[in-house]
Amino acid sequence: MRRLTISLIAVAVCAAMLPAAAGAAERTVAVEASATLQVPNDSASVGLSVSLERGSRRAALQAVSAKLRRVIAAVQAIPGVGDGDVRTGRISVRKSSRGPKPTYRASEGIGVTLHEPEKAGELIAAAIAAGATGVSGPNYFVGDTEAASTKALTAAFEKAKLRATALATAAGASLGQTLSIDEGGGAEFAPIAAGKAAPAPCAPTEAPVSPSTSKGAGTSACTGTPPPSKPGTSTVSATVRVVFALQ
Repeated sequence: MRRLTISLIAVAVCAAMLPAAAGAAERTVAVEASATLQVPNDSASVGLSVSLERGSRRAALQAVSAKLRRVIAAVQAIPGVGDGDVRTGRISVRKSSRGPKPTYRASEGIGVTLHEPEKAGELIAAAIAAGATGVSGPNYFVGDTEAASTKALTAAFEKAKLRATALATAAGASLGQTLSIDEGGGAEFAPIAAGKAAPAPCAPTEAPVSPSTSKGAGTSACTGTPPPSKPGTSTVSATVRVVFALQ
């Protein structure tokens, strides 16, 4: 009987504590907030290619290979381009009928990542002077995404805390500790749209292949003045869902 009495008392105490615990668990406020920041673009990508015509497949490939090596050397001399920042692309050779004898056009491209994006114009000018016949870019972007994401998430959390504080005050309570934080899908990056690109300031040209020669004379309209480069900014957005305790 004594053991039964002790058990009943324990059950009664636990039952008395349940409403209080449930009430404490319910005293929370959950908020969601988003933040969008502008962050400087710290990197740029540029596509470069060499395309030449010769009288044979082998000659075309050799000419493109030699010129592309000069282009690679030129861009690697630009500050902000490391050893792993140049990637070669697909090689193509196709027959091009021009005149009584067939000619062959060979092409190969490279992709360049530049970590000093304000030098993109200098890089393009150097590549064209070295023999690049095609240019795409520059495309500016945020390379250090982790640091930018952290800033956006911190800003979103601070906004969530302000909202939660306002709601707690309206409810006659004060904001307590943070109980949970949920990152809403991760940070999202978006480049700010730029104006319409102007034509390249200079472009190498090659005279058409004639039946009597294996390669054209080749001319260049380069002025030697690099185009201006303004990396600008991108936006990074982040969302958090936070649950705070109420006191």
